[in-house]
Amino acid sequence: MIRPPADDRRPPITPQLAWRVAILGGVALTIFAVIFLRLWFLQVLSGNKYLAEANDNRVRDITIQAPRGDVVDRNGTVLVDNRPANAIQIQPNKLPPRGAARDDLYRRLRQVLHLRPRAIRKDITTQRKAIPYANVTIKSDASQTQLAYILERQDQFPGVVPEPVYQRRYPHHDVAAQLFGTVGQISPQELKLARFRGVHQGTLVGQSGIEWSYDRYLRGQEGATRVQVDALGRQKGPPLRTRQPVQGKQLKLSLDFNLQDAAQQAIKSVGGGLPGAFVAMDPRSGEILALGSVPSFDPNIFSKPVKESTLKKLQSTANGAPLYDRAIAGLYPTGSTFKVITSVAALQTGTITPQTVIDDPGSVKIGNIVFHNSGNAANGAVALRQAIQVSSDVFFYTMGARLNGESGEPLQRYARKLGIGRRTGIDIPGEFKGLLPTPQWRDRLFKENKTDRPWTVGDNVNLAVGQGDLQATPLQMATAYSTVINGGRVPRPHVGMEIEDAAGRTLQRIDPGPARHVKIAAQNRQAILDGLHLAATASGGTSADVFRGFPHPVYGKTGTAERPGQEDQSWYVCYVPDAKRPIVVAVTIERGGFGAQAAAPAARLILSQWFGVKKKLVRGSSKTR
Repeated sequence: MIRPPADDRRPPITPQLAWRVAILGGVALTIFAVIFLRLWFLQVLSGNKYLAEANDNRVRDITIQAPRGDVVDRNGTVLVDNRPANAIQIQPNKLPPRGAARDDLYRRLRQVLHLRPRAIRKDITTQRKAIPYANVTIKSDASQTQLAYILERQDQFPGVVPEPVYQRRYPHHDVAAQLFGTVGQISPQELKLARFRGVHQGTLVGQSGIEWSYDRYLRGQEGATRVQVDALGRQKGPPLRTRQPVQGKQLKLSLDFNLQDAAQQAIKSVGGGLPGAFVAMDPRSGEILALGSVPSFDPNIFSKPVKESTLKKLQSTANGAPLYDRAIAGLYPTGSTFKVITSVAALQTGTITPQTVIDDPGSVKIGNIVFHNSGNAANGAVALRQAIQVSSDVFFYTMGARLNGESGEPLQRYARKLGIGRRTGIDIPGEFKGLLPTPQWRDRLFKENKTDRPWTVGDNVNLAVGQGDLQATPLQMATAYSTVINGGRVPRPHVGMEIEDAAGRTLQRIDPGPARHVKIAAQNRQAILDGLHLAATASGGTSADVFRGFPHPVYGKTGTAERPGQEDQSWYVCYVPDAKRPIVVAVTIERGGFGAQAAAPAARLILSQWFGVKKKLVRGSSKTR
């Protein structure tokens, strides 16, 4: 027998090595056992569960648009509702093959629907990326003629089908158009917002106005059609089942339609086509009774895609910028209507008392500048009540000078407390806070070389009579006057009153939020109100001619604001007390001239509507500011 060489012999396996091999074998056997048991669990014990999930992956839900809730005024008059419409859609899986046949179809659609083939292709590409198994909408509101033409020639329009939808309808056309706002398909950016959590691509949501503010109530609950799809997401066979949509809740506004309409007509008739704005408010609660801007527009045009040229016309200042809501975003000097705010600051700081007399010879020199009354009228010795009655500029120029440089800037401090230079918090998007000029503001601009000088006493003098750099809105002025009327309680303006069901039953009252408070002594409030009453009723009052014969007591102040490069702006803010129907009205008309010439007559027409008084257009003196 041949033996291997001695050097080639291997020693037998050691116990330690055998132990390691046994451990590795055991680990491998355990891993295989775990895998086997897991596979057995998935395929045998859980087979039915995963089969059901696989079947679920083969179905998709196609959203059915829910009609939005109606909007009604405080008396139940319908302001916004829905109308049925027909969208034209394309079923991508039933289109002719790419090439000549499909191009011919797009050309036929162009002739009927007036859509470019390129736009149709773009819509198909974009919408299929978002929802690949759903039909593609190429026209949201087809006419009956277009619909009938396609249905009668269905063989010429393969894959083209109608789909019933709802469009917003505004039965009163341009009344309160800026207030209502618009709706549109939710954007990818909006889908990321918390307020739209759970909303699907393609859903119509509020984009502006109350449609945006109360979207979660108006939106409703979408329905869905369940369909079966293949591995590529294409629909197979007829729908499996359908869940019907639920209409949104009804929104009741504090608006009074008749007052709103009368206010718009008043601005048009008195202003003669000039731009303007108005606010009518219950001073106790802050409920907006009417709010609007002139010129207006018909929001029904937004129920269909709007041409770029049309949109530019609505935004053009040459056309009066109809989309622009001057009531909450118009920034203007207020003229003498600001004197009520100056009065509060001067009285509350002890700068004057209601009995303090100041001589008004028609002008006053402050620093190196001589400030004059309108028309250089001399009013003689006047206290606060008479100063408001005749709108003595000299009296309030003096107040502005005395309040300048005082600790804490009392004129600016009280103006801000009364709502100037800050948003009122109204439940409509787009409100501007305006500008309340302060020494720090102007000095900062001067340091940044954005203005030619720092703050001077003349700036405070101008602010005291509502001039200079001041920028305020009609809503802010209505809020400021309401605060004085309430004795210091600042109302929270709001248009939303209640959420209702389809039958008009109240589901939820809308809470506008707590009111702020400003300390105004009772005797100071009364002195200001006395002055406002004299201004509207007594001989020599700035609006007495306008309200002569009006059967209700009026407390009002005219304002004539100078604006560089254009004619004076007309203002009027007033209050009429009533146990059940008190009202504050603020009106402004751009380039309208003196307050008694345009804004005050418009306010009288608005009040006549509210109190059921025969409408009578009366203009005041062209010399009354």
